[in-house]
Amino acid sequence: MSKINYKSVEEIELIRESSLLVGKTLGEIAKVVGPGVKTIELNKLAETYIRDNGGVPAFLNYSGFPYSLCISVNDKVVHGFPGDYFLKEGDLISVDCGVVLNKYYGDSAYTFAIGEVSDTAKKLMRVTQECLVLGVEKAVVGMRVGDIGYAVQEHAEKNGFGVVKELVGHGVGLQLHEKPEVPNYGKRGSGIKLEEGMVIAIEPMINAGRAGVKFWDDGWTVSTVDGKPSAHYEHTVAVKKGKADILSTFSYVDNVLKEKNKS
Repeated sequence: MSKINYKSVEEIELIRESSLLVGKTLGEIAKVVGPGVKTIELNKLAETYIRDNGGVPAFLNYSGFPYSLCISVNDKVVHGFPGDYFLKEGDLISVDCGVVLNKYYGDSAYTFAIGEVSDTAKKLMRVTQECLVLGVEKAVVGMRVGDIGYAVQEHAEKNGFGVVKELVGHGVGLQLHEKPEVPNYGKRGSGIKLEEGMVIAIEPMINAGRAGVKFWDDGWTVSTVDGKPSAHYEHTVAVKKGKADILSTFSYVDNVLKEKNKS
């Protein structure tokens, strides 16, 4: 098993810069996402914006992945391909984005509602975001990876939703995926102890129905077994004493969506 790479204060600031560019890119997506938009257009927008701001799309050609964004619509959980699909009213779309800037990775994901979505979809989005908040609260020195997973799982299942177990969060740094793995399920007090200098991506993937998923023949796309929608939110977080330091941000997305809701 490869070892955990602990980060210095300087390295954490570099990861914060990368994660900030991810947050700004998701903000750019928020400006244009809506009914009638082709998902491949979102991919082009993100790639251009990342490069214009001195970064490199982290997902493009990662283990052969052919796009700059993972775009997963409705029953797709993660790793969906952007393409000729036109978004329509009622869709849920998870946009997962990664950036390399100054050699360090940032990683974050956000699920958007397209127009008016069902009450179930609204609840799924709200609960998944709450799961992320609860998981991040446990990313402090002295807790364990299992405490994060337990917090996510307990809240999701209490609300009648399924927690994806085949895919996990992960360490982030000079690589996109480092140790430790950060599952969205677990037992309190179990797993690796969290220590200062760890940087992890916490990313609840929560299904409206059953927890099970299926893997597509394209080698990437993962969807729910029952065809019900899934939501996915992700932050890159530095483990600290007392309170986790969230390096990525949804503030750009939130500001855009607030303005859109006004108009």
